[in-house]
Amino acid sequence: MTFSLRSSLLAGVTAGLLVLASCSKAPAPAGGSGASTESIKVGEFASLTGKEAAFGQSSHKGVVLAIEEINTAGGVLGRKLELVSEDNQSRPGESATIVKKLISRDKVVAILGEVASSRSLEAAPICQAARIPQISPSSTNPAVTETGDYIFRVCFIDPFQGVVMAKFAKDTLKIRRVAVLTSVSSAYSVGLAKYFTERFTGDGGIIPLEQKYSEGDKDFKAQLTAIKAAGVEGIFVPGYYTEAALICKQARDLGLTIPLFGGDGWEAPQLIEIGGKAVEGCYYSTHYSPENQSPAVSTFIQKFKQRWNGEVPDAMAALSYDSAQVLADAIKRAQSTDGPKVRDALAATKDFAGVTGNTTLDAKRNATKSAVVVTIKDGVFKFVETVAP
Repeated sequence: MTFSLRSSLLAGVTAGLLVLASCSKAPAPAGGSGASTESIKVGEFASLTGKEAAFGQSSHKGVVLAIEEINTAGGVLGRKLELVSEDNQSRPGESATIVKKLISRDKVVAILGEVASSRSLEAAPICQAARIPQISPSSTNPAVTETGDYIFRVCFIDPFQGVVMAKFAKDTLKIRRVAVLTSVSSAYSVGLAKYFTERFTGDGGIIPLEQKYSEGDKDFKAQLTAIKAAGVEGIFVPGYYTEAALICKQARDLGLTIPLFGGDGWEAPQLIEIGGKAVEGCYYSTHYSPENQSPAVSTFIQKFKQRWNGEVPDAMAALSYDSAQVLADAIKRAQSTDGPKVRDALAATKDFAGVTGNTTLDAKRNATKSAVVVTIKDGVFKFVETVAP
């Protein structure tokens, strides 16, 4: 992704929320049809503050842009969409509380979120029990949609992402001995490490050791010292951007000049802000690249930059935009906001043209899409290659 990503400001997020502030009634339709004119409430939970705030702010901006466009075009079923957004502060346990509130008190017809798999997994059983559809933009752990038939996603899953990075290590980086550094408190990290390891060793690669850490850790020198002693040619770090950046810095401080690489959890401008020169030449897999010259991507980038003060959208913004559009399309096809009917329409989604490619949801409610590999060069994200399913 060659994007000059700017740090998202919480003020911008707040402005987006105010734009969509509650309006209990939409204008009455012409002709006095008697149809409901109340807004259709859609819930969103995201990490607008806290350790993964870059994820939540970016995804929220994508959702806001989509909702605004849909409403400008006339809304859905003759009614405006009303976004009810809540901040889980990147904290474990908050998502479950928020989603219960969105469903029971705010009476939302569907839930959008989350980016992080662990937080999507908190919400999924609640949505499933209430028969309220949940669409995750970018939670890649397979367990998310395995929770039940009301849970969907618009992104690829970790078995594919793990294979992509295993093949990238073997075929592009030409390395055979890799250490894995896994966050044991993250469902995303544990799952991605598993799928990478299975494919890499299955293809003849060697993983002499796997080191572990927990979310929020700041000192990785002991793990990296052990990795350095193992004589590996690369380090796979399937974690989130804050820890990934610190790991890169401390690896370079210890004299480790080998490639470090990870998954879409690295996707944030803070990776470069925190990591600086230490992340130069590192790699990660993600869902889309602004370098893509397709009309859909170019138009989206132009609209996003116009709405959000020149900011170039990342993959989280693009996937979240698509998730809101897929939901609106399903409500239109269902001709209803009833949970089971919207669920059935979502399950039937096929070839929906979006920014991150066409979305067809399979029997397990997952999307099959290509992955993009990105590197950091001269302080910016640069596209390396696309890997098809």
